[in-house]
Amino acid sequence: MKMLKILAAAGALAAASTMTAAAGDITGAGSTFVYPILAKWADAYRKETGIGLNYQSIGSGGGIKQITAKTVTFGATDMPLMSADVAKNGFVQFPVINGAVVPVINVPGIKAGELALDGPTLAKIYLGEITKWNDPAIKKINPSLSLPDVAIAVVHRSDGSGTTFIWTNYLSKVSEDWKTKVGVNTAVEWPVGIGAKGNEGVANNTAQTRGAVGYVEYAYAKQNKMTYVKMMNHAGKVVEPTAGAFQAAAASAQWASAKDFYVILTDAPGDASWPIAGSTFILMHANPQDTASSAAALKFFAWGYTHGQKMAADLDYVPMPDNVVQLIEQTWKAQIKGADGKPLFAATN
Repeated sequence: MKMLKILAAAGALAAASTMTAAAGDITGAGSTFVYPILAKWADAYRKETGIGLNYQSIGSGGGIKQITAKTVTFGATDMPLMSADVAKNGFVQFPVINGAVVPVINVPGIKAGELALDGPTLAKIYLGEITKWNDPAIKKINPSLSLPDVAIAVVHRSDGSGTTFIWTNYLSKVSEDWKTKVGVNTAVEWPVGIGAKGNEGVANNTAQTRGAVGYVEYAYAKQNKMTYVKMMNHAGKVVEPTAGAFQAAAASAQWASAKDFYVILTDAPGDASWPIAGSTFILMHANPQDTASSAAALKFFAWGYTHGQKMAADLDYVPMPDNVVQLIEQTWKAQIKGADGKPLFAATN
């Protein structure tokens, strides 16, 4: 698993560099969903400016805890906080990137993109009600596919995860049983399955377990050449996980009217939309103690919005549209301020 080895090495390097981080470096923690693009941006940004990013890919729950404790400059979460929680903690919340979660499988004889599932069937698999890959419900969706008599091994996240929030939010929209029995959160009481830490862990466990099904951010599936599953979307169309399908889902977002940018992209309308889409949100303090680091973080994200779009597209993330970036930067200027009441992000940045 080449990508997993790279990620592990990068994680070790990040941990080591945190111990010797330069005073001007930015610190962040949270979402593993966003890690591949943050890593690319950080590498390019350091080469251009000399300023580094020390980011701990520990899951959205961990990111929320660390920014709440003020141990990092920003937290990253794929579960947006409700406005009451944003206000209570003195946070400013804004989206940084859109992406997608995809089901991945390790089923003998099945190649990437051959198998299709719909939401209710996926929910029954994760509820432990469908236990074999040749179950009639799966056969009905895939009548021309030869499905093996192999037990399904469910793989899920063991840590507090925004990817899990996106996954369970989708399952709750398409399955009343899932909604009432399990619900939506970054961590849930899983009815069945094997727990693994991070998108990296789920990808690794799925790849190594015969009959497995898991869920990961698409960059992990793509770079590890994993066997992904097609999905039937809200419009009843079977779609593949592609940049176009992710873009179609993101196009439904009404960012301008969303307080604190609270938008959920799952089960989006449209014939071309990928149904398990989501965004990563950045949490920063409105009145940070370390104003220099916060100002540096805002410059980094502004650079990413402007110069990092191709890198994002190469990993099949969907960059934030220009009009949304303008809204975000207006929010920075209005809400993130130093002790003197002046914005940390100036119009000249």
